[in-house]
Amino acid sequence: MLIIRITVYDNKGCATVTIPVTVINYPNYFTPNGDDHNEFWNIGDLEKDPNAKNYIFDRYGKLLKQIKPSRSSGWDGTMNAQQLPSTDYWFTVTYTENGEIKEFKAHFSLKR
Repeated sequence: MLIIRITVYDNKGCATVTIPVTVINYPNYFTPNGDDHNEFWNIGDLEKDPNAKNYIFDRYGKLLKQIKPSRSSGWDGTMNAQQLPSTDYWFTVTYTENGEIKEFKAHFSLKR
């Protein structure tokens, strides 16, 4: 997770506004094919947040896996020891920012 500041300038030069924006860096895809590259999907930038959780869903909204953010492990593309198909999957991540619980939703691809 990265917090950056964006400054907006009035086109007449009368005022400026600076706001903090949170950027969540997550992998757009992973390839659990046994080649030791991109074998797991996770959001490593949030591993220092003890309250952060990732929820992974299929396209119908079925919860497939709940994981803690980590740089060293994650979801391997299976459910009940069965490989899931190459397709898009959706996720929701909850995390803490300035003492407040936040939620972010997006999707990623599993490629075999």
